[in-house]
Amino acid sequence: MESGLYEQLFYKALRIRLVEEKIIELYPSDKIQSPVHLSLGQEGVAVGVCEHLLPGDLLFSTCRSHSWYLAKGGDLKAFFAELYGKQSGCCKGKGGSMHLAAPEVGFMGTSAVVASSIPHALGAALAVRRLQKDKLVVTVFGDGATEEGVFHESLNLAALYRLPVILICEDNGFAMHTRPEQKHSYDLCSLVASYGIQIYRVPDGRDFVTLSELMSGLVLLMKTSPGPRFVWVKTYRWKEHVGVGEDYDVGYREKAELEAWLARDPLCIDTDLIAKYTNKIKTEIEEAVAFAEAAPFPTEGELYTYE
Repeated sequence: MESGLYEQLFYKALRIRLVEEKIIELYPSDKIQSPVHLSLGQEGVAVGVCEHLLPGDLLFSTCRSHSWYLAKGGDLKAFFAELYGKQSGCCKGKGGSMHLAAPEVGFMGTSAVVASSIPHALGAALAVRRLQKDKLVVTVFGDGATEEGVFHESLNLAALYRLPVILICEDNGFAMHTRPEQKHSYDLCSLVASYGIQIYRVPDGRDFVTLSELMSGLVLLMKTSPGPRFVWVKTYRWKEHVGVGEDYDVGYREKAELEAWLARDPLCIDTDLIAKYTNKIKTEIEEAVAFAEAAPFPTEGELYTYE
């Protein structure tokens, strides 16, 4: 393992985690103006995937998007201002947590509509192909999105036209409160392979170095051999589906699952790097929160406008 790459990715993942922990701290105050889908536990997936993407490469994400926005290069002050519903937010305070966007760094927006990022990404990939642009398109979705009809339609279209798109399935084991074996009659990777799409499996989303190295190779491959690729990544979310609390009382999972995941989480066990970077990151976060606190709310005249 390259120590420099590990530390670089660790820093980015820790930054996301500390941002999410700050949101948990702030949320009871009602200053955050929208529901939140936290990325706690899934930070390594976003930093591993985004490490080799250029600002001009296009990323389409789900509503559990904090990690992807930050890993792709979204501005932290604009992020907190958006959560606060402020004019200085990345979507002028009109999108909130579930509808972040930063097109200036290729983060093309998120939606609460399950699977909606997939056809959007395919449309972008088709445009890239037809306009002969030197861009890569990535779409991120959960395993629950694979139950939607548009997922199957998109696989067919991507394979048929050999679109330059990488499809990332961020499988955290649950679609809200339901496990895959309770709702899937299919094996996901076998289904995707049946369309002639190449499959890559990453069984541990905490391993951001392995994922980064895989993406490095895929980025090069997509330039020499365009066509869709599918990356399945196993991960685990710490918190409830939506919100900042725990949901073990609901009965669909046990806390022992989380404890087993934490036992091998580098953001928990690498205490030297945690100590090295925590204060620096927390200072940046406090500055971003102060910016959001001081920023004005949109005026009434902004209700029907967007710049």
